[in-house]
Amino acid sequence: MSRAVLLSVLLATLIVVGTSTPVWAAQLDARINPNTETSPFKMTYLKTVFIEYPNGGNLFDELKGKEWTISGTADISNPGVQQLKNELNRGIANDGSQAQIDDLVVDYEIHLKARNINTSIDYRVILEGTLADYVITDDGQRTLVDLGWRAMSTDKEIVIDGVEINIPINILRDQEPEVYTFFAGTEAENVLGKHLINADFILEQPLTNWHFLFDPTGINVDAGTFGLDDEIAGFVVSSWTMGESSIREGRQVERVFEASVTSDQTYIVRSVQSTDTANLSTIGFGALDNLDGIEIAGVTPTPPEDYMTTSTGDFPVMIVYGMAGIAAVAGIAFFFVSSRSLKNEKQGQQGIDPERLVGYQTSASSGGYQTNRGEAQLKDDTDYQQTRSVYEGDSTQSPPPQATPSTEEEAACGCAASAEMGSECDCAMQGACLCDATCRCGADICKEQANSMS
Repeated sequence: MSRAVLLSVLLATLIVVGTSTPVWAAQLDARINPNTETSPFKMTYLKTVFIEYPNGGNLFDELKGKEWTISGTADISNPGVQQLKNELNRGIANDGSQAQIDDLVVDYEIHLKARNINTSIDYRVILEGTLADYVITDDGQRTLVDLGWRAMSTDKEIVIDGVEINIPINILRDQEPEVYTFFAGTEAENVLGKHLINADFILEQPLTNWHFLFDPTGINVDAGTFGLDDEIAGFVVSSWTMGESSIREGRQVERVFEASVTSDQTYIVRSVQSTDTANLSTIGFGALDNLDGIEIAGVTPTPPEDYMTTSTGDFPVMIVYGMAGIAAVAGIAFFFVSSRSLKNEKQGQQGIDPERLVGYQTSASSGGYQTNRGEAQLKDDTDYQQTRSVYEGDSTQSPPPQATPSTEEEAACGCAASAEMGSECDCAMQGACLCDATCRCGADICKEQANSMS
């Protein structure tokens, strides 16, 4: 087989693995203390069901304007909670773990809201409780902690205070029986029948694929000043996090199931379940291992003396420091070169030397004002091609001729009237005269001004 074919097969495999999605969804948050008999955990299950009727129909008429919420909280004294605890513990034992749920509180909420083109049903179930029997052995130096209990799942009907919380279609059966008849015995019933309480993927994803970090804050002398819990005093905290989309963990996206139902109209049922995420931590430094097919962590109060890794578990800290040092040296070199470049730049006047320029008078033509404004031009044509305007083309430009007054009388007239052209002076048009007593301008306003000054 050619190399190109092998590369193609490998690339296709990576794409398939990288875009695979988990079948179920749950959100776990747990902190295990190997020095105590029980530790707290929290598991959240979320799902949303959409019933779509874009063309209206009988189903729209049945659901139009409806909105209701069913919620409640129950503890271990509730028979339904006891049943759920027993089912979860049975599943944990089947996975090979010795840990068990010791206490459990269930919080649930189901919300239905009808709209013009669809109806949504939001399901939320939150389990909070404590784990027990997770310590396998403790020899005083290292504690082996069982981590194989993570898949808290059951496919059984769980009824708490008359509300079935695990199978989504059952809430329609109990609360909206007319709506239920549209889906009974159809493919939509299979979509709505997928159980909500399922965290299998959190167990199926090996902990070696999770991101690992440890926090040494607890071993600091002044750790108490930061408000840290006394139970972690003298210990580090190890944390594993799951939920990032990657080739290693798989593409983490919402899981969507869809089915259509044909009745008086075509209706679409879509089930959307949130992605799997998990945060698991232990008090102490945890090193992962495997015991009889069950993932465990060997926990010690402090990390080994030669342990210098980051979140990947095998990337030396010295390499990180080395890379940071190289970046710092590169930055210093950049500023040094930039500074030398700035010093080498020419300072002061740039362009044509002022000594090579000569000024000439402007605005001295007949009919205009004499001002002190002037313009400059080169004394000679040396290097003119380096300074000429790109708009001049091949034409040459010469300075304007110097204008001289034709008569003494005209020179004495501030408005510089043109006797030869017989035109009125500007001052007549402006309504004011700038002439003195010697002006012989023919404008009436200038005559009056000259007479008044003589």
